[in-house]
Amino acid sequence: MTHHPGLLRIAPLPMETTSSLICRIASRYGLEAKALRSYWQWRNYPPGHDGGGARADAEVLLNAAGRQLLAVLCGVEEDVLARALPSWGQEDSKLSAGKNGVPAAAWRTGGTVAGPVAFGCRLCAVRRTGTAVRVVRYAPRWERVCVRHRRWLLDADADQPLEHLDLRRVPEVTAAQRRWASVARRAARAGVEPERVFALAQAVVARWWKQALHWECETIWPRRLHQVAGGDAGDDLERWRIVGRDAVTFPEVVAVADALLDPAMAELAWTDSGAGRPRPLPADGAFCRRLGERVGRGWLGPLAATGYGGPLTSWMGAVIRLRRGAGGPPGYGNDPWWLRQEHQPASMAAQLRVLSKECSAPGSGTTWRSAVPAEQRALITSLVNDAEEQLTQLRGAQYGKTADAAQQLLGNLGHAATLIEQAVQETAAAALGAGMALEDLARWARLPADVLAEALADHHNERPGKER
Repeated sequence: MTHHPGLLRIAPLPMETTSSLICRIASRYGLEAKALRSYWQWRNYPPGHDGGGARADAEVLLNAAGRQLLAVLCGVEEDVLARALPSWGQEDSKLSAGKNGVPAAAWRTGGTVAGPVAFGCRLCAVRRTGTAVRVVRYAPRWERVCVRHRRWLLDADADQPLEHLDLRRVPEVTAAQRRWASVARRAARAGVEPERVFALAQAVVARWWKQALHWECETIWPRRLHQVAGGDAGDDLERWRIVGRDAVTFPEVVAVADALLDPAMAELAWTDSGAGRPRPLPADGAFCRRLGERVGRGWLGPLAATGYGGPLTSWMGAVIRLRRGAGGPPGYGNDPWWLRQEHQPASMAAQLRVLSKECSAPGSGTTWRSAVPAEQRALITSLVNDAEEQLTQLRGAQYGKTADAAQQLLGNLGHAATLIEQAVQETAAAALGAGMALEDLARWARLPADVLAEALADHHNERPGKER
């Protein structure tokens, strides 16, 4: 049977990518997507992943004739498509250079067109369209929960097979989605763009997420992670920590965003700074202690307070400078909601690429991976990354008042040294557990064997976040 595109009405879904709509049109007519795409002249090749394979977040830009053709194919008016498809109307030089009247199209990645791209909920698609097909749409990270079907919708730009995570056993994540609406309204009333508040809160919590591997008091996130992984992350913990991070930490992100918008919290930061009599922020300050309580972790305060050079201390510093009127000329240094590039958490796609390269590198350590538990490998990686971050931040710390520069230099250097020492101990402990000789480990660590043995014996009880 020959199909004639244009005989059916196929409505777009809100914020859907044009590429996704074309694939759904092809499916309704019983065609391969490639066959339907032949109706347009293509100016470039579709984007793919580094290891090969098509990207789910691929997007399509159309010229005027191409948009008219799409409207005919799906039987929908162009103004309806313009309201639903964020890429509608966007063109570039590749399209404008073509022949007039010839339907033309160009490939892009969705993130460069209209922001983050995620998979849609297939169950919702069935209700709207009657067919269980994949949908890809633009969705900010504070709108990733399908409340109806209790699913977390994953980024579509990563080279991994999952479209969603099951939230049925973690109702607090769905509840956080409902709570975010009131936080966003509160931000708007305060004159702050909600997306900036969310981005800063997510950066704060993502930093905690990295450190939480050596917080033995932390029990909430491991439980959630295993639940969204289907009951047990097993030996694939490193991958699940990447894939599940945004869903698992979402309730805390919303709670931190709400806290940072609270004038009472800003007042606590001001008081901790000494108010009219400036002093260094204390490790047992009221602000971080209260913040820990607001995220359900009364023990977190001192650990959060020592996150020198991170997004939380940057926010506190900006709030304090504004109160003192000592921030200098207007700029990002006076803006509490300014998120520095180095504080932005790595995306799932970026982390998975790094993990893939580590696993596939020649001689990268299949024996190490099989002998050392995933939790311990992830902890060592986290410690090294945190130490590197502390040292990187020192590049911009040698300016300003002598006292301020010295405080930041010494604070960051001391914290980096502590992290490196912990990384050495964790690596030695992992190798010892895998059967390596203590004498070899001591030689490689450049430590006397008895000193290393004593350090390893005491190491378990000295981890940050452990209850005494």
